[in-house]
Amino acid sequence: MAIRYPVVPNTITVHLGKPTESARDISVSFIDYISNVASSELYPTWPKNSLVANIYAIISFAMNRIYNEWYRSKGYNFDITSSPIYDQSFVENRSTYENLNNIVEEIFNNYVVKGNQIQPYFTRYCDGRKTTCEGLSQWGTVSLANEGKTPLEILKYYYGQDISLFENAPVGNITEGYPGYEIGLGSAGNPVLAIQRDLKRIKKNYPAIPEITDTLGIYDEETASAVKKFQEIFSLPVTGIVDKATWYKIKYVYTSVKKLSDLYSEGLSEKEATFLYEDELNYGDTGIEVEHIHYFLNAIAFLDPDIPRLQTNSIYNNNSITMVKAFQAKYGLPVTGVFTYQDWKVLKDIYDKILKSFPVEYQNYVEELYPDYFLTRGTTGEDVKRFQRFLLSICQYDHSIPGVRVNGTFDELTEKSVKKLQQDYGFDVNGVVGPLLWRKVVELSKR
Repeated sequence: MAIRYPVVPNTITVHLGKPTESARDISVSFIDYISNVASSELYPTWPKNSLVANIYAIISFAMNRIYNEWYRSKGYNFDITSSPIYDQSFVENRSTYENLNNIVEEIFNNYVVKGNQIQPYFTRYCDGRKTTCEGLSQWGTVSLANEGKTPLEILKYYYGQDISLFENAPVGNITEGYPGYEIGLGSAGNPVLAIQRDLKRIKKNYPAIPEITDTLGIYDEETASAVKKFQEIFSLPVTGIVDKATWYKIKYVYTSVKKLSDLYSEGLSEKEATFLYEDELNYGDTGIEVEHIHYFLNAIAFLDPDIPRLQTNSIYNNNSITMVKAFQAKYGLPVTGVFTYQDWKVLKDIYDKILKSFPVEYQNYVEELYPDYFLTRGTTGEDVKRFQRFLLSICQYDHSIPGVRVNGTFDELTEKSVKKLQQDYGFDVNGVVGPLLWRKVVELSKR
């Protein structure tokens, strides 16, 4: 399992104005951004503990905006604005103070958290003279520092005794939450788990949204029904498919109901940020995503001599690494043997192309190829019909199978038959057809 801890970004995109203003967006390094804001808002002559406390607040505020995709979830293409009315003061190309730069260099990848929450805390603050607010007073920190309080004690004075610092957070490139493709019936993985988690919480505020019981991260009929109701409530096209607009609307409403960008946040716990699937697969990893990768790699290798066909199972082993490296080399990806999200997108694209342009001499095998997504209750189409034909062949000699109607709809009868096969052949009994069960059903249908 993978925990999605916040990552300190290498760069941050700043909108040079208020959110709705027509203004330029510029990308600057995160360190330069924090130094710029600190030099725009703080006096370099203040006591060091005051400056450190304020810079922690500046870092955490920016991190909260980025982690929650506050502006991107509203349809903007930036992370934060330069307006102190909405965010923090940023002045393009301004000179910065050396002592503030030194502090930023030391602590830029440390941020404030509250209680058992993992998201960067929304460290609201104001100057304390011209404006006052709930949260930290910048001028007030000077008096507290002069009293001998440490930076953490100053932060606790304003934000509560359960405040702590998350130190030495990882630094890296930030990718947007939306996975880059539409999610619908049969999709699987962490993006599906994120949608399901968010909708389950949103349901508390909008009880008309149907219940979701899936725990495997597979987009099933229940999930589609919940998405449709969400789309209806928030005036989106009611398709049951999560496109970019629906994804970010779910994200925005989830952030809002949990008040993740608020002083009094419900917060995001470690459990809520823990996902079933690893973002990277390496030696020793197991699970449904490993099975997926093996199936698709072997299918591609069947036609491509540059990729070796090796014995694989549900464990990411040395054979997996060899095949992945060959695939990465063939398609211009970093040759690491570690399977990443970027690799997955390329693999899926190549497999889709194979399905659409299978060589004439292999046309007899096309019917047997897995369609690259999970079949689950409610799925319809030619792929379901192909699967049902395999099932029908099995039913003709195995009368313990409940039966099947070859109608192209994954209905209750199809699901019952799938569950019986899963029970008989040692699969998890969940009624969902993945690549390994598909392969088993094709094999059984030939008896």
